[in-house]
Amino acid sequence: MAKLRYGLIGAGGCGKGKHLASYSQIPEVELVAVCDVIPERADEAADRFNVEAAYTDYHEMLREEKLDLVSVATPNHVHAPATIAALKAGCHVHCEKPASLTPELVQSMIAARDAAGKKLMIGLNNRFTPWAQFAKKYVDAGFLGEIYHAKCGWKRRRGIPGKGGWFTTKAQSGGGPLIDLGVHFIDVANYLMSFPKPTAVSGQTYSRFADTTPFNPNASGYTGTYDVEDLAVGLVRYANGCTLDVEFSWASNVESSYSFVELYGDKGGLKFEKGKLSLFGEAVGAQLDSQPTLPADTAWGMAESKHYVDCILNDKEPLAKAEEAVIVMEIIVGLYESAALGQEVRLGGKPAPATRRKSAKK
Repeated sequence: MAKLRYGLIGAGGCGKGKHLASYSQIPEVELVAVCDVIPERADEAADRFNVEAAYTDYHEMLREEKLDLVSVATPNHVHAPATIAALKAGCHVHCEKPASLTPELVQSMIAARDAAGKKLMIGLNNRFTPWAQFAKKYVDAGFLGEIYHAKCGWKRRRGIPGKGGWFTTKAQSGGGPLIDLGVHFIDVANYLMSFPKPTAVSGQTYSRFADTTPFNPNASGYTGTYDVEDLAVGLVRYANGCTLDVEFSWASNVESSYSFVELYGDKGGLKFEKGKLSLFGEAVGAQLDSQPTLPADTAWGMAESKHYVDCILNDKEPLAKAEEAVIVMEIIVGLYESAALGQEVRLGGKPAPATRRKSAKK
């Protein structure tokens, strides 16, 4: 059987460390081409992974190489145009998170997928972790009962990814930690709950570290644009009555950095925090806490990329569906809109009516 001819668009840290590193280890895949707008970065990635062709224009790469599978690991604002171009060129596409900047752009990617008759998977690697796969089965088996509330977040003490680059430039990134980190755990929380329909959101954003030099001593670049938040908080309401509390920061004066997901059910609950999954419930009249023994997590992107190759070769539906990415982006964009308006926003674009308050009697 012929191998899948693979190309990468975007040879930065994620492109090399996740996509090239994982696909290079899958026997059914042949690394054919790498593209990056920075020539030196494209050449370095090609040399490291023994890829013959390096490009700076993905349109040229798609035209010349006749690829079967393409990863898009560019800055966020390039996700939609690069994905659509690759689909039109006859490629299956593995697009990094967030799928794009708006739900409408993700819908345009879905339309291109359907027109091309190819597959599209979004790079939400947390779904593929052992804890998330176990938790999904546990929830679906009914051990939590009815889930009525959930929490998720990712707090960094000092972790802004390079001031002045595309991460901190809203036109290119779409926002700060809410769209960068939040997409991961908002997605996982909704995935575990089988994606109930979100109806309204209320959010607030803060930017308190834009002019602080030592926000991340390990990041490069301390000058330039910083027009995004470094903390976002909010509440999501669902049609089934459930709520989701979110908190994401690149920089906060907290004790330590960690990520978490919590689900509250009327029969049980679960918490994933600092790499550990804990389960809570009752048994024979007593409260019972437990921690499942799970297999070790694989290398970054390995399970995800193997799954996608299997989907392509055996015509299966990818686990991380673009249709669900639309829902996640509706929530994220809605939270930004709510923060800008200063009031709850109904998903669908209309702000919720302001609550009328009676004036206190003098």
